[in-house]
Amino acid sequence: MGGLESDSWNFPGGRLRAPCLIYFDGVALNTKLLALCLTVLFLDGCASPVPLSPSQSASAAPSVDFLGQTQLPAGTKILYEESLIIGSGDNWVGRVMLDVGKDSRAAYSFFLEQYPQQGWTLLTAIRGKTSLLVFTKQDRSATVEMSEGNLLSSTLVTLTVTPKNATVTAPKKP
Repeated sequence: MGGLESDSWNFPGGRLRAPCLIYFDGVALNTKLLALCLTVLFLDGCASPVPLSPSQSASAAPSVDFLGQTQLPAGTKILYEESLIIGSGDNWVGRVMLDVGKDSRAAYSFFLEQYPQQGWTLLTAIRGKTSLLVFTKQDRSATVEMSEGNLLSSTLVTLTVTPKNATVTAPKKP
């Protein structure tokens, strides 16, 4: 007997259905309990802890010493396992993944207003569900890509800093 079927019985007073029971391949399932379990599993899968560096405790604020003078919005969490940083101080290059919380407008405004005050020149600003800001400063470029979260997730920012005039050579064909 495959598939889903519900059980009912005929009694002298009429037909009686088994409340909230579904039989699946001969096994009775309580639909309310099944729905609750699936909901809990779904919500548990949506929650993801912010990875911490080995030297940090859960109560410590993330250290940004390796980013030099680069400022981040208040409450920002650095996603270390998804970041790639080469160098340190004001000469670092790479990609830093950030969780800036639920307020994407405040984060966008922070980068748009604060980075020019730090000497960065704004080249491009695009605002949408995925926003993009491009800045230059002396011999470096910074790209801020912001993906808005939804009700259950935070806004994620990819901050990429690269040398402005890096010599890139195309790979040679064999």
